[in-house]
Amino acid sequence: MPRRRRTALVLSAAIAVAAPLLTACGNDAHPGAAAVVGGRRITVAQLETRVNEVRRAQRAAVPDETQYQQVLASTSSLTRDTLHNMVLDRVLHRAAQDQGITVTRKEIQEMRTGLEQQAGGSEALATAWLQKYGVAPKRLDENLRLQVEARKLAQKLGTDTSRPAFWKALSTASGELHIDLNPRYGSWDVQKSSRVDAKTPWVREVTASGTQRTA
Repeated sequence: MPRRRRTALVLSAAIAVAAPLLTACGNDAHPGAAAVVGGRRITVAQLETRVNEVRRAQRAAVPDETQYQQVLASTSSLTRDTLHNMVLDRVLHRAAQDQGITVTRKEIQEMRTGLEQQAGGSEALATAWLQKYGVAPKRLDENLRLQVEARKLAQKLGTDTSRPAFWKALSTASGELHIDLNPRYGSWDVQKSSRVDAKTPWVREVTASGTQRTA
């Protein structure tokens, strides 16, 4: 999968499940922070809350234990992917602000209505967003706001979300925000507006069963 992940339709996250518990040296400059974006912290607690929302939704959607375990085994990077998207969401919002772009509640509802018609209803849309993009149902409208922002930003730039001009705007916003990731989650590539893994041999992921593996 390309590193330039996109949230949902535009900035899709890799869907993953078994959110591992991480044990490692913290970021001494920002204790308790998973990342600092524009001087504002994304705390480890906030990150874990997002991950747990997805896990609970997936557990509810897949009651069969064998199938659920297959879902858990399908990826191993939910925590890092979720942080990537939380940071990228703020980058996108900053890029939109730089262009004077705002989003109304009506625009979000119009997008949701159209997507529900395509998916076959509100429940089907929520399930699709959970399965394909790792977005918990309670975060759906929040994610759709970002989709509208991305679409309007691309239009303002006279391009689309797959073109270099769009990603250059995100790169500029990334630089403005001075993004600092806790080393346990990697680092932020400003040019690509993407999280990259760091070589941290002292980091171990601990699964719910207690088995450790290198992050």
